[in-house]
Order: sequence, then C-alpha cells, then structure tokens
Amino acid sequence: MKIRVILVAALLAACSGGSSTYKIAAAGPWKLSHGRNTRLGIALAMKEINDAGGINGHKLALREADDDGNGGKAAQIAQQFVDDPSVSAVVGHVTSGAMVAAAKVYDGHLPAVATSASSPDLSGISPWAFRIIPSDSANGVEMARFATRLGRKRAAILYENDNYGRGLADAFRRAFGGEIVSLDPIPAEPKNAEVFISYFKLKQPDIVFVAGFEASGDSLLTEAKRQGLKVDFMGGDGWTPLANHADVAEGAYVGAPFSAHDPRPEAQKFVAAFKQANGGMEPDGNAALGYDVTKLLAAALAAVGPDRAKIRDWLANLPRPVDGVTGPIRFLPSGDVTGKTVTMTRVHKDGTLEPVGSAP
Repeated sequence: MKIRVILVAALLAACSGGSSTYKIAAAGPWKLSHGRNTRLGIALAMKEINDAGGINGHKLALREADDDGNGGKAAQIAQQFVDDPSVSAVVGHVTSGAMVAAAKVYDGHLPAVATSASSPDLSGISPWAFRIIPSDSANGVEMARFATRLGRKRAAILYENDNYGRGLADAFRRAFGGEIVSLDPIPAEPKNAEVFISYFKLKQPDIVFVAGFEASGDSLLTEAKRQGLKVDFMGGDGWTPLANHADVAEGAYVGAPFSAHDPRPEAQKFVAAFKQANGGMEPDGNAALGYDVTKLLAAALAAVGPDRAKIRDWLANLPRPVDGVTGPIRFLPSGDVTGKTVTMTRVHKDGTLEPVGSAP
C-alpha cells in the first residue's frame, strides 16, 4: 500500500511538472551575428521571466532551431513547430525571406512574431503573423528623408537581391529628394568590392545607401577606405553589427531599431542587464528585438494562457500598446507594428552606435 501511494504521488508530481511549463519556439540564423544577438536577447528575457517565478506559476521553456536565414529550411522548421502541440507561439523568424516562407505555414495554426524581418512582403501575409520592427516601406522613407535633410543631392544605391534588400532599396529610392545616380544589386558576400567603389569614384555620389547585411557592408567599407573614397555611407538595421568594424565603418549612418544609448529608463535597464549577462557586451537592435518579442509573448501567455488562437487574438487586439525596450508595441490589422520608427545612428570610433537625432 505504501509503495502504491509513493508511485501515485510520483505520477502526480510528474504530471504536475509537465503542466507547469509553457513553451514557445524561436528560429533564426544563429550562426550569423544578427541571429546570435537575437538569441542572446531571447535568452536574457527567458532568464528574467523564470527568475521572477515564471508566468502565473508556470516556467517558460524554449524550443529553438537554426533556419540559416533560408526560406525553405524556415518553412520546414515552421511545420515542426506547428506539429508540436506544446508550442504556443513563436519568436521569429529573424530574416525577411525566412519569415515570408514560414508565415504561410503558420497561417491558421500558430502565432508568430518576427523580430527584424522588415520586408514589405510581410504586410498582411497572414493574420497569424506579426512583427515588431517597422516595415522597410517606412524605414527606407525615413532614412531617405534623413539623407535629404543632411543636404545630400546625389545617391547611389546598392542592395542585396532578396526580400529585405529589394524592399528597403525601393523605399529609399522613391523617397529620396535628390538624384539617384545608380541602383545595383550586390552579392551578400562580395569577394571583391573594388568595382563598386571604383565606379562611385567616377560617378561621385555624395551618399551611398546600402540595403544589405554585415558581410557586404564590411567589404564595401573596407574597399572604400583602401581607395580613399570620401562619401557618406548609410545602411538599415542589417548594418547594426558594423559597429564591431569601427576601423572601417566609423562615421557610417545606420537606421537602427534600437540604440544602447537610448536614455529611457527601460532601455538603460535592459542595456545594464544585457551587459552583465554577456561579459560587458553592448546589445544591438537584434538583441533588443529578441528580448521584446519574448517578453511580449510572455505577457500574452499571462493574459490568456497557452491556447494558440487566444494568443493570436490577444496580439491582434491589444487595447493599449505594450511597452518594450525598442518602443511601444501594438499591431495594425496587417500585422505591422504601429507607433515606432527607425532611430538614426552613426558608428562611433569606440564601436558603438550613437543616436544622431534629426539632421540639420
């Protein structure tokens, strides 16, 4: 009898342990810098949530997968998340191409909130897909207006030929107040940027806008420094990791979703916690976005529990914005965030992104 009581008690404890956990999933290109930083932001939010007692007494668990920023792989991972009944919602995906592919799988099944996937192709793609970074349609316009306010009259545009690059470049092109002297695609990892920089020395733009990521940006800026090209360079949120390449990127403008120098108390609290958790490393926009989405989904779980449809409805019908370290979070019917804008920064020689405010 005593043995039976012990076995029953053990079984009840095991069942209780299973029901005491809420689970979310996350996917991104973890081997790339923007993916790694997103993952660090997610990890910090998870730790804070669980250290504070979890969500209404439930610990928060994470299932994660590396999608390599590849649409086909992202769709496969999305199906795995959909098929796992313990997963209530998804953080991600990180890149636009991956999120566009995955959103079609999540549709009608699982709510997903993208971090830095900013392609206009995502707007309205599914009522189950959201994102907390403004669309490139808005970001490109803001950066073009900033370049115009700087007094720049001649812009050359380079773009990586994917959802992100094409959307951001097109938005900048349409909103720039001066002349577009060239508009060209560039490989994601150019082996030789000499041809582009040599061309710019002939065309003499006064600003070069690059819709791409770290690898292409580093290659271009390194070659520009080698050739002594004196021109302003500007990139979107894909350029935030270039703060780590200040030897060549110093002075480059970056339209970022977050700055570690944001004076708001909630932003500085996050920066301090991130540095403490990561050996003094300063968080970039990717880390802040990963952190915010994780906290947002925790708030949804606290409000309505682990039911997928109820979480989707809660996200779609927020009565008021949720405060995040990247700004207020509330969604339009298209799934786009509303009330947020890009923060114009400049790479400082110490490897930080300093807000530059409004141009003269």
